[in-house]
Amino acid sequence: MIRIAVPDLISNSYFPAVVAVELGFFKSEGLDASIDLLFPVPKTYAALRDGDLDFVVGSAHATLLAFPDWQGAKLLAAVAQHTYWFLVIRSDLKPKHGDLSVVKGLRIGAAPGVNLSLQRLLVEADIDPERDNVQIVPIPGAAGPNVSFGLSAAKALEDGKLDGFWANGMGCKVALRRGVGTMVLDVRRGDGPAAARHYTFPALVTTEKRIQNEPATAAAAIRAIMKAHKALREDVNRATEVGKKRFPPSEAELIAELIRRDLPYYDPTISEVTVAHMNRFAQDIGLLSAPVPYQQVVATQFSHLWKEPV
Repeated sequence: MIRIAVPDLISNSYFPAVVAVELGFFKSEGLDASIDLLFPVPKTYAALRDGDLDFVVGSAHATLLAFPDWQGAKLLAAVAQHTYWFLVIRSDLKPKHGDLSVVKGLRIGAAPGVNLSLQRLLVEADIDPERDNVQIVPIPGAAGPNVSFGLSAAKALEDGKLDGFWANGMGCKVALRRGVGTMVLDVRRGDGPAAARHYTFPALVTTEKRIQNEPATAAAAIRAIMKAHKALREDVNRATEVGKKRFPPSEAELIAELIRRDLPYYDPTISEVTVAHMNRFAQDIGLLSAPVPYQQVVATQFSHLWKEPV
């Protein structure tokens, strides 16, 4: 059994990996795979490092939380392109799209690891969290092994326990649908400081040991993700089919709409420019001690697969 984990499950963030398992694309590549939630992000990558997982699908830069300076793990493929979190603020504060000044004096929820990107984004927008009294805090109710972070964030906002959150598209959609939140930033689509779009991206990650010992398994996993991309592009309603298997009913009904918006970003390619931007961000937040070459970050022996038909 191939063990895969994601740091958030009821979400669009890593959904192609869920599709690849649930619709049998790993099986078609000869791999019997399971995919489960393991939250928070640092714990997900620690489990990969410790041999409890075979693959992680999560934020590319967060690999560094368990593999300092890219020693011991590599990126196999992008699950989608660009930073994929949304900044949502309480609707009763009358926030305006793109106006980050609204965060001053507020409590903003963010997951461990994910909070680092919000902190950096604010700095690049000339907002000093300490000076401007922006409290970046854990999400109330988001502790435990089976937590869906985005849904917990939307619930905490609705309950008045937060003034805003930095989380996935599902959390954003739920908060907007309930009328409790307004989307201020969607950095994947160009909102906020220009650099923020390039901080990170969802990626398929494994250890160097697996790449060396079982390269065929790594290649099969890449192809399985690409088959999921293709299936969703051909019929986005397959997202609903998978959502009904793994999500609560209300979120299962939302997932196809979210995936339809994400389809333009379904490209497995990891470019040298992308890695350079990500590593600069990782250095800025103290996760990377010095620049490292592209080949140390990406398993380039599989890069030809990104352009091959599946």
